[in-house]
Amino acid sequence: MGSLQKRPETRSEGRSVPALDISGVSHSYGERRALDDVSFTVPQGSFTALLGPNGAGKSTLFSLITRLYNTRAGEISILGHKLSQEPGEALRRLGVVFQARTLDLDLSIRQNLAYHAALHGLPGRVARARTEEILRGSDLMKRLGEKARNLSGGQLRRVEVVRAFMHSPELILFDEPTVGLDIGSRAEIVAEVRRLVRQEGVSVLWATHLIDEVEASDRVVVLHKGKVLAEGGVAAIVAEQDAGSIRDAFASLTGLARPDLGNTPPLELQP
Repeated sequence: MGSLQKRPETRSEGRSVPALDISGVSHSYGERRALDDVSFTVPQGSFTALLGPNGAGKSTLFSLITRLYNTRAGEISILGHKLSQEPGEALRRLGVVFQARTLDLDLSIRQNLAYHAALHGLPGRVARARTEEILRGSDLMKRLGEKARNLSGGQLRRVEVVRAFMHSPELILFDEPTVGLDIGSRAEIVAEVRRLVRQEGVSVLWATHLIDEVEASDRVVVLHKGKVLAEGGVAAIVAEQDAGSIRDAFASLTGLARPDLGNTPPLELQP
């Protein structure tokens, strides 16, 4: 993907306000408690990994943040705007890449991106400029006229990442975005998102159950059975658990013998 210009500061609240603030959020499906008093923050400009096994409550939490579900207990704020009071202001600052594929396979790449941009009120010329800005130097730039169904799984995911950035959001949610992809495609997508976080100052909440997608410099929120078990930097969580790696710390916190490593060696902390 191409080079993007660094995002200017546009809000008076400054960098001290979290990009995302989850406070006391609970959610149930009948008798089953999917989230139990969940609280954590995503600082502005950070890559925060929401690490938990399948069934931990990650997708439920994302559904609440995006207002697919109503928040019945607790409060969610995006850049200081409470979803319960200012949903429009909060959600216009948000981008999302859901776990399920959401591109229209019968539309071209260009049409998919233009449609998304139009939903966010971007004029056609702005959408075209943004597309070129993001994809400059990318192999996808040459395939804008092709139907999405002609792309591989990894390429479809890359288009969804581009789409999430089209309206210049300040917080982007990624819900298990690399599930089902080969190792090479996974690594490419993770690296690209991290580059954009550094370059544009975007805040990211990256939900995953794959330990190898977590880097030593990340913030981590460990979610298990609907509860937050740990929050903080990788080094701090590892030290608190008296562990040698984030994999071992995760196993200690959750009681899971061997979390999914994505067929790669475990992440070890670097000195």
